[in-house]
Amino acid sequence: MRLHGPYHGRVGAVRRGATGSVAALFARPKMLALLVFGFSSGLPFYLTGRVLQAWMTVEGVDLATIGAFSLVALPYSFKFVWAPLLDRYIPPFLGRRRGWLLLTQLALLGAIAAMALQDPGTGIRLLAANAVAIAFLSASQDVAADAYRADVLEEREMGAGAAIFVLGYRIALLVTGSLAFVLADRLPWPAVYLALATLMLPGIAASLRGPEPVLHGRPPQTLAEAVRLPFLDFFRRAGLGRGLLVLLFIVLYRLSDSLAQNMATPFLLQTGFSQTDIGVFQGGVGLGATLAGALAGGVVVARLGINRSLWVAGALQAGSNLAYYGLALVGRSYPFLVGTVVVENFFYGLVTSAFVAFLMSLCDPRFTATQYALLSSLMAASRDVLVAPAGAVAQAAGWPAFFLITLAAGIPGLALLPAFAPWRRAEPLVAATHTGEVTAGRG
Repeated sequence: MRLHGPYHGRVGAVRRGATGSVAALFARPKMLALLVFGFSSGLPFYLTGRVLQAWMTVEGVDLATIGAFSLVALPYSFKFVWAPLLDRYIPPFLGRRRGWLLLTQLALLGAIAAMALQDPGTGIRLLAANAVAIAFLSASQDVAADAYRADVLEEREMGAGAAIFVLGYRIALLVTGSLAFVLADRLPWPAVYLALATLMLPGIAASLRGPEPVLHGRPPQTLAEAVRLPFLDFFRRAGLGRGLLVLLFIVLYRLSDSLAQNMATPFLLQTGFSQTDIGVFQGGVGLGATLAGALAGGVVVARLGINRSLWVAGALQAGSNLAYYGLALVGRSYPFLVGTVVVENFFYGLVTSAFVAFLMSLCDPRFTATQYALLSSLMAASRDVLVAPAGAVAQAAGWPAFFLITLAAGIPGLALLPAFAPWRRAEPLVAATHTGEVTAGRG
């Protein structure tokens, strides 16, 4: 690997231009690459989760062991630890971002195919090691893909880029969450994993032929710089006080939605809806609404800018919990259920595009891999840690009051916006410069 210097190739560079029409925004070549990279990022996720659990269950592995296999997903939570490596070292081909994407995708192709050699009944340790390898490589691909996504987009493209990436990711989850089980009724499980491994090929093709972000500025020259400089850069741009407010905002902004989503399934079951109802409406109608909302969010960011998008999406996200409040008052009503699922998931997709665009805007292209991995880990704190008391709150307050509380939980995040994302300014005060300039692909 080349250990020095930025990627300087400038042949065929694409100049920054106006956002243009909605169709032109989503039709740009970089968006197609992001769609495929989103698919590649989503593909391995279920292969070490629910798909692997199904295989082990069929092979008669005990439930305690199956449950313990949830630990193989730990690399996703700790990917920020090795993210600086992807900022520091540059592969000798394709550039800093596509090079790492290609390396991780080729390794994933081999690791997923290697599952065809495993036997859950007789070699559980080898199976676990293979699954951990897939999770580690998948998390590393996520780091590279997130960095690529941020570096290849200018500010007004970021919402659309986030939406397209989410679309590809969700398609991959649908494919692995359904195709794997359909194939398993017709083929042995090793053959199923071998077939699914070939689905990494589109991502490999996109890495070989897609555009590469142009890096302006000096990347980290040592591993120590790759660890230290991302922190110094962020607080230099933001200042200590404003920087801490931004970090607090990242933790709190989606708290309203996270609280409601965390208790949505228990609420619906206690309201009298069946598990089939939940699967059909949340899995089918909800998924469609999420994707529609994400694409709409891309348009909103392009039209309003990141700052106003955060204001609008944040208010609508919190307000969407009134749909759950209404359903809690009405009780078991299918029209209200459909309306609630559509409203909640549409605004979930909308706020996802705006928020991911915001996180990308904070990352300096010299250190995107490290900064985005750290910021997204903070985002996960709201989803995984702060929502822990949600069940106790719902039990004590009752469902209608609980959903009003979730509505109020959206206020602190919105109250922080004037400090770094004032309404009158299009982009955050602490944003790094993103030109969206790329070189021609094909190596």
